[in-house]
Amino acid sequence: MTAQPPGDATARITVDLDAIRHNADVLKRRAGDAELMAVVKGDAYGHGLIPVAGAALDGGATWLGVAQLREALQLREAGVTAPVLSWLHAPGTDFDAAVAADVQVAVPHVWEIDAVAEAARRAGKPATVHLKVDTGLARNGAYGPQWPELLTAAAKLQAEGVIDVAGIMTHFIFADSPQHPSVLAQQEAFAQAVKDAEQAGLDVRVRHMANSAATLTGSDVAWDMVRPGIALYGLSPVPDIGSSRDFDLVPAMTVDANVTIAKRVPGGQGVSYGHTYVTDRETTLIDVPIGYSDGIPRSASGKGPVQVGGQRFTVSGRVCMDQFVVDVGDLPVAEGDRVVLFGSGENGEPTAQDWAEAAGTISYEIVGRMSGRLPRIYRGQS
Repeated sequence: MTAQPPGDATARITVDLDAIRHNADVLKRRAGDAELMAVVKGDAYGHGLIPVAGAALDGGATWLGVAQLREALQLREAGVTAPVLSWLHAPGTDFDAAVAADVQVAVPHVWEIDAVAEAARRAGKPATVHLKVDTGLARNGAYGPQWPELLTAAAKLQAEGVIDVAGIMTHFIFADSPQHPSVLAQQEAFAQAVKDAEQAGLDVRVRHMANSAATLTGSDVAWDMVRPGIALYGLSPVPDIGSSRDFDLVPAMTVDANVTIAKRVPGGQGVSYGHTYVTDRETTLIDVPIGYSDGIPRSASGKGPVQVGGQRFTVSGRVCMDQFVVDVGDLPVAEGDRVVLFGSGENGEPTAQDWAEAAGTISYEIVGRMSGRLPRIYRGQS
């Protein structure tokens, strides 16, 4: 079953849910005995929260992970019953809603576990939390003396019966560089944090630290659960080590558009804002109706790759808000013809990694920044 785009759609995103299922299966097998949490934050990295969550669970994931509570509640509203963990909150977050919806919450500080406990008291049932320890990333997580303070608070609240400490988590700094000394240092720091929790009287059931890179390159850090994100979408977290194909991953997102106009111009014609590109001969220019409002990085001006008529070209001149131009030489192109920005690469089209290299960024940003203005078409819906 394939959903059809709106009749006036000039550009679109197609998401292959069978690819999501396949990638989840690959990651589950990599995880061994550990459980698989599919990270679907950021609207499933731009792929669509609800359809991707369902496909990931079909493929073998047993948990879902999100950054924001709003995303977790959307999953519950859609009927998802699998365990869901939300891990990034600020003071004022509605933890009552989290407790009511049985959303598990990661807590990095005493203020947050206290707020969750208050919500649990109001609800008359315990809230499930995961303690988040900072093992060197210096981002979200209990750091230094904050960790024993958090353990003391957690033990007290669990004894009261308002908190159930189900897990401990941390996040890698350099998992994409498996030989970096910080990788081993963080493993040791996390093992000590787990021991600290046990000594505080906490019976932790789910210990997790492995992201996509660690899941694919370091099975010895799986612990009880792995949390892959980008690999679920078929993109390599370690492109310097291995491509998607090397890890048996299938990129799930394809972005394409239809030519709005094709015209012959003479040599010496400047193209797009600032005329940063000038034709060197008589040639055909095509206008592609997708731009930085849709998520196409302006930094890829003059460099972003596309496929037209089975051939590779690059963006000619600057990426504009809603469109860009491509010089296709003497290739016969007509209005309405298809232009592929990126896809799986199986048919020679550019990939999200190609665009990342053109824009000086990472593939995570390329897929994650795709705008909601673009319709999503889902292939492989059950």
